Amino acid sequence: MGIRGARSDDMAAMYDICVRTADAGGDARPLHGDPDLPGHVWAGAYVTLEPEHAFVLVDDGDVPIGYVIGALDSRSFEDRCERAWWPSLRERYPVGSGETERDRLEIGFIHAPPTASDEVVADYPSHLHIDLLPAAQGRGAGRRLIETLVASLSADGSPGVHLGVAVRNENARAFYERVGFTEFARTADTVTFVMPLPPRSR
Repeated sequence: MGIRGARSDDMAAMYDICVRTADAGGDARPLHGDPDLPGHVWAGAYVTLEPEHAFVLVDDGDVPIGYVIGALDSRSFEDRCERAWWPSLRERYPVGSGETERDRLEIGFIHAPPTASDEVVADYPSHLHIDLLPAAQGRGAGRRLIETLVASLSADGSPGVHLGVAVRNENARAFYERVGFTEFARTADTVTFVMPLPPRSR
């Protein structure tokens, strides 16, 4: 398995990985009438708007089987999404549309995207998402992906990175702790993890 920068032609594979890991790490395809919705919300904007911080894990045939994507400055990224990512999706998916309850949940995020709290972005302005297919898990690939993105964010001057994970996704929470994240905040549904980043030169 290798790691390389994500490209626009990886988008379909990344969307597939996203939906197949969107149910707290499990396959969410049975929950969706439109399996592209998780990718629209949680993956596509990063490859489109900030490809320099998007990386894919590929098999021997150069097919993505995992990815890590991030934003250097969460507030700036949120603003860019409002200008360049969400408008067309809001037209395509009106409020209240969607075949299933899970579709409608993701469409709700399109119209009211989750944003990072001021408390977390003060010291950890960057954020990331990572997803791996089951075949790629448990082999050190997740750690390698995190290290790749952390190096990229650090080289661009980020002092810290955060992420959110479902409370019920115990495997993911244990993974983030193993690779150096610590818990910052918790709600009934989500745990926010953070990691300080030492600046480094490219």
